[in-house]
Amino acid sequence: MPNYPTLLDMAKRNGRDRAVPLIQETSKLMPEISGKNMDGSTIPGVGQVRTIKGISYETLVRIKNPTVGFRNANEGTNVDAGKYENRTVETFIMNPRWEADKAVADRAEDGPDAFIADEAIAIYEATNQTLGYQFYYGRNSGGDQKGHPGLIDSVSDTYTIDATGTGNACGSVWAVKFGPGDVQWIWGQNGALDIPDKTVETVYRNGKPMKAYVQDMLAYPGVQVGSVRSIGRIKNVSAAKPLTDALLYALIEAMDVQPDVLFMPKKLLGQLRASRTTFNATGSPAPRPTDIEGIPIAATQSLTFTETAV
Repeated sequence: MPNYPTLLDMAKRNGRDRAVPLIQETSKLMPEISGKNMDGSTIPGVGQVRTIKGISYETLVRIKNPTVGFRNANEGTNVDAGKYENRTVETFIMNPRWEADKAVADRAEDGPDAFIADEAIAIYEATNQTLGYQFYYGRNSGGDQKGHPGLIDSVSDTYTIDATGTGNACGSVWAVKFGPGDVQWIWGQNGALDIPDKTVETVYRNGKPMKAYVQDMLAYPGVQVGSVRSIGRIKNVSAAKPLTDALLYALIEAMDVQPDVLFMPKKLLGQLRASRTTFNATGSPAPRPTDIEGIPIAATQSLTFTETAV
């Protein structure tokens, strides 16, 4: 059932102190979207978007090099060639819609435009949260099946470290290399992110017509994983099998490229800090981890600690 603003919502809005702006309690920490870490610092390369004219494109990926060896004098040599494959990167329709009874919205003290503008911001925030979750979990692991694939749909066992936790209270660490040949956000239709002006339309509730302000947003987001070498994962991290520097080093060593960032839920950041406290020289609490070997560590609320061990 759609969720519409009510007169009670309007009464709450009209009763607020105008010297204080709308206070957000629904925002989340999403560095994979914003490119910003908890301390406000910028993570190079993260959050950058490539725009394309249409809604999809093909990439050419070399998946095998030719075999090269030596030969003896006066002896022929084997002829070989690399192997290639085309991969399709697609964007998908994201079209959230919001409606408000005109008679309700018109009662806002600062006018219906301001009320609707606040809702447009809420739609944008909710969109980012959906995209952040989809970035990791994709279509088949808890994300929206109508949306784009996530990192979990592309990660290779070769670049996966198993922390061996069990049950349904587990989390993951993702190591990501960003760039045109690696991981990047894709925005279709020339980067369209349209939030048109509100319109007044006749809508039907309980089968009966009424006038309402209507607004929606239209975008075509997607994610490119250019190479399986661009992502790595530590899976099955749990309370009994917590995150440690040893696991992070195992992941870095397993990968063929150095990642730009390590994403993890805040719970795992706490586990990592606790592990560093245990082994430091004084036994005093270690500072919040910010990097390992110069690779930034970014906590994100787009990742959960409710994954089921696999």
